[in-house]
Amino acid sequence: MANILLVEDDPLASAGLDLALTRLGNSVTVCESGESALRRLSERRPEIVVLDVMLPGIDGVEVCRRIRAEDSLPIVLLTARSDDIDVVVGLEAGADDYVVKPVKPRVLDARLRAVLRRVDQAPGNRSTHGDLVIDRGTMKVRRSGRDVALTATELRLLLELSRRPGQVLSRRQLLASVWEHDFLGDSRLVDATVQRVRAKIEDVPSKPVFIETVRGFGYRFVTP
Repeated sequence: MANILLVEDDPLASAGLDLALTRLGNSVTVCESGESALRRLSERRPEIVVLDVMLPGIDGVEVCRRIRAEDSLPIVLLTARSDDIDVVVGLEAGADDYVVKPVKPRVLDARLRAVLRRVDQAPGNRSTHGDLVIDRGTMKVRRSGRDVALTATELRLLLELSRRPGQVLSRRQLLASVWEHDFLGDSRLVDATVQRVRAKIEDVPSKPVFIETVRGFGYRFVTP
């Protein structure tokens, strides 16, 4: 059972998702605005946030940014269109995944469980790549002796890439191993998360040393 904060301003949509997710074994708290969601988060931390992009007042993207500035709490976006620019902006703001409306509750539940599994999985051993240290036992990453704050999804992506240095992994392979779905239309999840990881571990993210882009295929982790 997951403790979910659902942020959705449409009463019918929130009531339907609340009922369906509860029947699937989850505990759901509903907020109808970004402001109320942020207040709720300051009082009680859920396990995961389901966040509508289009909210009155503070929109979902800004809520995502504010959460991510202080917390690695898993976030899944709800968006009305799969090709909407809001999806890309939301992912760049730190969201872990997204689901397109109209939402099928079992699909959403499966996505939530996949994100939460990434929080729990902790494959063993430790590897050093120049001044970057990845400890799979403690699930910590250090660069030049300092801790690097990564979300569960960012960490899982880095673990997957660094497990096989020099090997090129396609976006579809990364979707399957990190997000547990491999619809190629979701490749923006991979690209946005790679950009976020680069911003945290690279000296110059536009000239990456650790995570190389292999054009037309995917990404490769390199030990300097």
